[in-house]
Amino acid sequence: MTQWWRRALSYSGDERDTLLVIGKSALAATLAWVISYDVLDSHSPAFAPFSAVLIMQVTVYRSVLQSLRYVGAVIAGVLVQGALGFLAGPDLLTFVLVALIALAIGRWHVLGVQGPQVATAAFFAFSTYTSSSTDAQRFHRLGEIVVLVLIGCAIGTVVNVLVAPPLRYRSAEYGIRNLAHSLHSLLADMHPVLAEGVPDLDTTGEWRARAERTEDVIGQARSRLRTAKESALLNPRRLLRPYRKHPGFQGYEAVLGALERTLYQMASLTRGLDRTREEDEAHRPFLQRYAAFLKSVGAIAEVLTTLDETTLRPQAKRLQRLADEAEARRDELVEETRRLSVSLTDPSALYGILVVEATRLMEEFRYTGEVLLEAARDTD
Repeated sequence: MTQWWRRALSYSGDERDTLLVIGKSALAATLAWVISYDVLDSHSPAFAPFSAVLIMQVTVYRSVLQSLRYVGAVIAGVLVQGALGFLAGPDLLTFVLVALIALAIGRWHVLGVQGPQVATAAFFAFSTYTSSSTDAQRFHRLGEIVVLVLIGCAIGTVVNVLVAPPLRYRSAEYGIRNLAHSLHSLLADMHPVLAEGVPDLDTTGEWRARAERTEDVIGQARSRLRTAKESALLNPRRLLRPYRKHPGFQGYEAVLGALERTLYQMASLTRGLDRTREEDEAHRPFLQRYAAFLKSVGAIAEVLTTLDETTLRPQAKRLQRLADEAEARRDELVEETRRLSVSLTDPSALYGILVVEATRLMEEFRYTGEVLLEAARDTD
């Protein structure tokens, strides 16, 4: 816990973001409570602070979107209860009908994650309706629920916009870095073993499992990129000078796609290595060349683990130099297959599969360097 607080207070990151959301939520809830309880003297003041906290999202765009959905869900729930309550009265059969209709409306895809709030609002409205003695009082209290929700959503959105509005430009970088770490770690474990000779089945099986377990990391990287893109929408901070120069996320999206394809190719590559056998010494020279190639590719992945938009140009140029070195290693690999007099045109042959995967890896990393260099030019 001490380390968590130290990270939160020392630098920007998930810990500080969590503290910021908690602080902004508390501020929005307090303001909503003061207005609903002290100013309006409402019968159900908790609706306002609850709404303010509910729509406090990681980006301004999501706050606005969820506010609209939540308000729509509450209005739908109150209208369902109001219509049935005044037509049929506050009895058990009415509650059953309210529950059925509200739950059905809550399944509407337009409401998204706020769908269940239709039934929640309807149930609270039914409770308020049954505790009121006159029709005028019932109208007033049902309308009060809607007003309080509107107040809470408005306060929550305004606080999120005006108090350090979240701008997650660097989130895309963090996702790419994590993905590159996974790739670099796998390559760093593979090339020393291949340099020693033919790996055993347990080792290649472990490599294959690691390559196939990257789905979660890919999903997290995609999520971070979406958050980064969303954070610029409706955000007043993007009008400030430092952010007006941001080139956008097309380059990062392309790099992420290339890394994703690279990890899938690594899974195919490790499946190809599963076909090697310890007693097949004819593979040793080829695998040693392949180890040199993977080591050079690992150097490219290592650069991506430190991706930083403030140093894109030197990083992109370094990637291009490393790609030239990796291509030289790939050419040596092809020469080795010629020396061994084996055909690369047979896709079922071990050499053919591994050389094809090496070529695809080279293409992806070459493309990555070009994309980053273009993004650096846009920044300049």
